[in-house]
Formats: sequence, structure tokens, C-alpha cells
Amino acid sequence: MPVVEAYAKVVVDNSGFRSEIPVLLTEKGVILPLLNYLLKNTSTRSHAWQHNVVVAAKLLLEYLEANQANFSSPTIMFQSFANCLYSGSVGDDGLDPSGLYWIPASVAMTHRHITALKGLTDYLADHEGAPHMNPLVTATSYDQRLHYAAWFRRNEHDFLGHIKDKTVNETVQRARNVQVRRKLSATDDDAIAFPERLFERFYLEGVGGAQDRRCAVRDQLILIMMHGASVRESEPLQLWIQDVTADPHDSKKAIVRLYHPADGKAPDDWKSRTGKSTRSAYLRENFALASRNRMRGTRAVGWKVRLHDHVDYYIQLHWFPTDFGRLFLKLWKEHLFYLASVERHHPFAFVSYERGSLGKPYTLNAFNKNYAAAMARIGLATSKVEGRSPHGHRHAYGRRLTRAGVDPVIRKKAMHHASLESQTVYTALNMAEVSQALDDASKLLDEPSEGSRLMPSFSNWEDIMKTGFEDVDPTGLMSGPNAKLRSV
Repeated sequence: MPVVEAYAKVVVDNSGFRSEIPVLLTEKGVILPLLNYLLKNTSTRSHAWQHNVVVAAKLLLEYLEANQANFSSPTIMFQSFANCLYSGSVGDDGLDPSGLYWIPASVAMTHRHITALKGLTDYLADHEGAPHMNPLVTATSYDQRLHYAAWFRRNEHDFLGHIKDKTVNETVQRARNVQVRRKLSATDDDAIAFPERLFERFYLEGVGGAQDRRCAVRDQLILIMMHGASVRESEPLQLWIQDVTADPHDSKKAIVRLYHPADGKAPDDWKSRTGKSTRSAYLRENFALASRNRMRGTRAVGWKVRLHDHVDYYIQLHWFPTDFGRLFLKLWKEHLFYLASVERHHPFAFVSYERGSLGKPYTLNAFNKNYAAAMARIGLATSKVEGRSPHGHRHAYGRRLTRAGVDPVIRKKAMHHASLESQTVYTALNMAEVSQALDDASKLLDEPSEGSRLMPSFSNWEDIMKTGFEDVDPTGLMSGPNAKLRSV
């Protein structure tokens, strides 16, 4: 029985609102228990979470279809399913009698699938009368220690922890029957800050080299927001025209505020007929649009900010260096001139200038495509590991603050992080910086000083690096670059 993933518009009442959520289709129609579970959580869970649940459920159904008569209980089946995700379904001979032909998934991907199914299997057992596939059992002493460590960490960093019950919850002593493997540890991403030496050329010749001046100015404004104010690539696409004003203390510098796309306050003290003043109400009543974080497809634009600067739910950009604010305002005035000649049916500041989508809100896919084209104009390709990516500018901003000696509390505020720990990845040294620091420190050891006497005394480092084969194999039959005897 083939299973197909699709999107469906679900009608639950007589209102005009339609819930657009992912579903699984079989030859008998939509799988209703999965649909009911998603509808139950649609108001509190993201689109990405819904997609992860559907993908994991599809894998589980495919496994059940291929192994219907092999298991005596749902718990044994689920345990075998988890093992199959880790190991794959193809044997050493390259054959797979089940027909799945799964290749081994990474620990992180398997962890995502098992975690996504945890809530679904609980829902099926509690509301649909299905036997529990992955029940809670008594945790091992090792799992209990891990649970306790997690409980302690949550309470240690909880701002309101002093008013909560500090007793260890009984759930610490319980664990899932099928445990996911621990994900591999990794250091913070290395070398992903956009190279500062490359920025001017990329700004002028890359982004500024677009044939259409309107496109060049638009993308330069977004680039300034990312590089000079640390915003993520999706956040400028939420900007409305009313969100940019001149600084009253410096008329040549811009003040830019990014509002939450749904809950942010509407401009000009606007209120709906029922008294609502949110941006989602403004979009719905004036343009029949949903906020971009609730859209689907290429029109969707995410919003990751958790800590806002004001009760109106906005963040204010902090330019560093401050000259970026002056450059932004100068380009903004030119951008408004181009925007005035384009017919728009929305309040978003950045639009498309292509013939087929003229005046429509600028999409994230289009920006990433134009970003790659701008990088190609200066003879380079986008590369996240080298920092040449939209998110690399946020890392460059964080490291710029660090090099300038800005206090960590100020860095947290400037980058709109919820905690001081969040900025670690943006301010950590990369491998090149660590290597340079150790090279400089190594040179200090060569200088005569009291500390250098503690180091071993070698007349020549080449003496240490000798292999010793000169004595064992003086004729070079088995060693050296031109060995005469080699293994077959």
C-alpha cells in the first residue's frame, strides 16, 4: 500500500479559515489519526514540526507494510524499526527482501524521527485505542543520572526558578522503552564568519554589480542589515516601509525596527473593526493576507527571534560600526524612489522586480539565488564552511563585537539573544585564529626567558622528527619515498 505525502486544506468549522497542513494519503484516503494529531497541535507547533512528524510517520508505515507478520508485539516492532533506521535495511550481499532499501541514517536524523514519533505514538495509545509502541519503563541508573543532570541544568538557568518546586520529578526515574542514541558531540561551527576583507568588494562589485539598479539597491540594503546589524537572512523580508525612520539624534542615520510578523503592533495606531491592532489582523483586513511566518511554500518566511525589545514586539537594529546606519538611510531613500513606481498589494518593503512577479513580496529563495549570483560576479562561490553565506554575516558581526572588546551583556542585547550562552557560537575563535595564537606563543618559547628553561632543550627540531629507519633499514629497501620492496 503506497503512502504519499501531500498538503491539504482542512475545514473544521463554518468560518472562512482553512488549516493547511501536511497529510499522508493511501489508496483508502487520508490517514485520519495522524490528521487529528496534527490538528490538535497546529496552534502550538511550527510547520517544520508538522513536516517532521509526517515524514517519520511515513517511514513507520512503510516499515509496517514491509514487515507485517514478523513481530509479536508493537513494542518489539518499534524497537526493530528504530534499529533499522540506524543500520539500514540492505544486507551485506546488497539485497533487501523487504524492498525498503534504506541506507543507514545519521544519529541526528534517527534522533529526529524517533523524537517526532514519541508524541504521535502516545496520542494513538491515549485517544485512538492503539497499543503503545514506545511506552515509558523504569529508567536505568545511567538514564536516571542523565535525566537528573538535565533537570539540574534547567533549574540552574531558570530565571524564575526560585518560585518553583525544586523537588526532582518522578519522571526522572522513567525512560522510553526505545532509547535514541546520543548524538555526536561537535564544537561550535568553525570559520563561518563572512571574511571582513571581502565585504567591500562583495558589496560594491558583487551585490552592487546587478544589471538592474533597483535589484542592486534592494539586495545591498538587506546585506547591510545582515552584516552591519546581525539580522538573519529571513528577517529583512519581514520589514514594512513604516518600520524605517531617521534617527532623531542623527538625521543621517536610520532607525530600523523589525516587528514580529503576526503579533507585532500594526503601524500608525491602526485598529481593526473589532479593536485588534496586530500585524496579522492588519494584513488580513486590508490585504486578505496571512503573516509570512504562517504561509506555505516559497512565500513563507520564518521568524526566530524570541526576545523582543519592546512591548509592541519589535527588535531595534544596532549598527556596528555605526556608519552602517548612515549608509542604510542613504540607500533607503533611493529604494523608496524605485518602490513608488511599482504597484503593490502588501506593506512589505522589499519586492521582486522580475517581470513575472513584479511588485510581489521578495522571497527567500530569490534572495539566496541573487546572493549566489553576486558572489559569482567576484569570481567566488557561496560556501558556508568558508563564511561566504548569508548567515556568515551574523557571525562576522558577533566576532567584530568581540574584537572591539564589547561587553558580553551588550553583545547579547545587540544580537537579540535570549541568554549569554547563545552568543558563544557567534563569538568563538575559529581554527585559523587558534593556530595563529599558538604560533605566536611558540615564538615566545624560543626567546630566552625564565619560563623557557622549563622546556626541553633540543639542538634541532629535525633531530626529533627523524623516523629511526636509517638504522633499521639503511639501504632504504622498505622505507623512504622510493622504497624498493613494497607489499603486494
